Amino acid sequence: MQFRSEQFARHVIRHPWIYLTLSILLTALSGAGVSKLEFKNDYRVFFSPENPQLKAYEKFQKIYTKDDNILLVVTHPDRDVFSNEFAEALQWITSEAWKLPFATRVDSISNYQHSVAENDDLLVGDLIPEGSEFSDETFNALRQVAQAEPMLNHRLIGDQPNVSAVNAILTLPGKDSVEVIDAAEAARELKQRFLEKYPDYQMHLTGMVMLNHAFAEASIRDMSTLIPLMYVGMFGFMVWILRTWVGMLAGVLVVLTSSITAMGIMGWLGIPLTPPSAVAPTIIMTLAIADSVHILVSYMHELRSGKSPMTSLVRAMRINFQPVFLTSLTTALGFLSLNFSDAPPFRHLGTVVAIGVAAAWLFSISLLPAFVSLMPLKNWKGAKDGPSWSNRWAEWVVKNRKLGLGGSVVVVFFLACFIPRIELNDQWVEYFAPGIEFRNDTDYAMENLTGIYTLEYSFESGESGGINNPTYLAELQKFSEWIKAQPGVLQVHSMSDIMKRLNKNMHADDLDYYKLPDQRDLAAQYLLLFEMSLPYGLDLNNVINVDKSASRVTVTLGNISAGEVRALIESSNQWIQDQVDDSIKAEATSPTVMFSYISERNIRSMLGGTFLAVLLISAILAIALKSLRYGWISLIPNLVPAILGFGIWGLLVGSMGMSLAVVTGMTLGIVVDDTVHFLTKYLLARREQAASAADAVRYAFKTVAPAMLATTFILLIGFFILSFSVFRLNNWMAQLTGIVIAMALIADFILLPSLLITLDKKESE
Repeated sequence: MQFRSEQFARHVIRHPWIYLTLSILLTALSGAGVSKLEFKNDYRVFFSPENPQLKAYEKFQKIYTKDDNILLVVTHPDRDVFSNEFAEALQWITSEAWKLPFATRVDSISNYQHSVAENDDLLVGDLIPEGSEFSDETFNALRQVAQAEPMLNHRLIGDQPNVSAVNAILTLPGKDSVEVIDAAEAARELKQRFLEKYPDYQMHLTGMVMLNHAFAEASIRDMSTLIPLMYVGMFGFMVWILRTWVGMLAGVLVVLTSSITAMGIMGWLGIPLTPPSAVAPTIIMTLAIADSVHILVSYMHELRSGKSPMTSLVRAMRINFQPVFLTSLTTALGFLSLNFSDAPPFRHLGTVVAIGVAAAWLFSISLLPAFVSLMPLKNWKGAKDGPSWSNRWAEWVVKNRKLGLGGSVVVVFFLACFIPRIELNDQWVEYFAPGIEFRNDTDYAMENLTGIYTLEYSFESGESGGINNPTYLAELQKFSEWIKAQPGVLQVHSMSDIMKRLNKNMHADDLDYYKLPDQRDLAAQYLLLFEMSLPYGLDLNNVINVDKSASRVTVTLGNISAGEVRALIESSNQWIQDQVDDSIKAEATSPTVMFSYISERNIRSMLGGTFLAVLLISAILAIALKSLRYGWISLIPNLVPAILGFGIWGLLVGSMGMSLAVVTGMTLGIVVDDTVHFLTKYLLARREQAASAADAVRYAFKTVAPAMLATTFILLIGFFILSFSVFRLNNWMAQLTGIVIAMALIADFILLPSLLITLDKKESE
């Protein structure tokens, strides 16, 4: 391997223009696919087609309507919602919201279809008719009506007297991501016009359409701010560690070509951009620099020892060819394990980064030495090697190997105890950092008006027209009353509420008749009469299905955790099974349900992928190191960092989203980097120099410790900058990855050498 790598290095150096040309052609051909990249900003991209919660929700939407919404929350500092001025503002918004792209329904307290009895007639009309002026007494009466109506209370009005909302339902065709952008921008333009017309008011925008738009905005914001910061931070560090601009330029070339190649192939393969996969260039950039640094640091070391530039470059390529190949292979395998993730965006991230890592390796052994060989040599002398801190550290480890090994075991077991404290929690509002417009607006809505999280149930009677059956209605009411009493539930809206109101109306609004009708034909007549009185766009198609065999129950939740949502779902499903008539079927669904279970599903799906990656990486190391024993030994410093990282996370944070489930597989390949380089140099000393275990450790630290430290700092800089992402999934993933990488360096500087000396000394004895 060493002879072949030396031959290859000499060939590259002798024919640099050939390799430069080939690298440019490969980059150009691959990069042409960048134009085919498409951004998907639908929250459904986080769920695979096989996801049972997604399947249940899609089935639910086929029964009723496939709709998304924009909730326009309106506030006045000191004006009551039930006043002529506020009512006029709500009526204007309601009218204008109908003009939003793809709008199919608009609900507000002004156009709520209130039913009253007048003699033998049922009158249905707007709760606050447009153009009407009401006295304070009338508004007080209207307030009581609204607060008693489940469709309004804690949905369009809340406990705050000066806050209300208009809910626009949009039916998006789903053919183009531009649909979401058009709708969201139209809502913002409506907000701007409203504030110009009513300058004393405030408006906050939330809902599923604004959520989808926020995904796209967060990705664009990250790509436009974080990537430039990473270039400045990491390349500045390269100039400092290498003491030359030429080395930095060589690293820039490898990073640019690797990133362009990977993203171009992503476009050719038809892989969409999503918030998680949009950070792929950032991660590729970080990993590509690590490859370059190992070669360049060795090159500078050889130059400083007095060798000629060409000899130094050939030797740097020879001693790093195998470890750089191994680290690239193991890193790619680690990221490919993300294809076991239940969330497609993380599959895409793993695939694209693996392609980028492969490209980075290819350009590191071809483009980089070709470029370096053409550069002026006088600038490559750099600074002379000073006193070696690595030698002093090696001596400390050798003398204190028992302390290092024992202390490592104690720390690992101590931090492992905190891993069970981690709670799985995915709340889509918290995917965005505080300060983001969508997050601020949604937090405001939850604090002052209503909950954003919902549970949806389709209560199926099993027969056409079954929703008019008194038994069905009684079961529906029983469930509504039960779930409304559960912790975290703000409001419940079901068909039983409509039926009770209609029964009261048809008995001259006598409150004694605010109960369910006891005859099926009466219930059917009431419902038909009410439906015929409703205006276009405000019918009951979003509440009952076509053949009236099922009706919808909407449960509005407060700001509760995903764990609490899962507990409520399981309790409700069990209650329905135990308490509801066997002929009636119902199960919780909604985006809230989907996000509440995605962390668990992601962890379960990633266990197999991570286990397979561990086996493959260990087998590869055993073959490459020509020792099954050292292949198994390498597992310890490769798995310990993940245990330490998750333990620290459980101690300091205690909450985990779906992105953190992929960190073990992702970092597994990265942390192998230092282990491979250390073991390679250790075995080189043992086999070629017949060194003792202690001397081999000293040699490994002397030859590879500076590069290990440099690459670790570069990785930490990259993920530190990524931790400033406004998208919380990427933010948390970067933070935990950074912790694991830091723990990997500590493990390779303390645990691994102590373990090698202890085991090899016993073997010798």
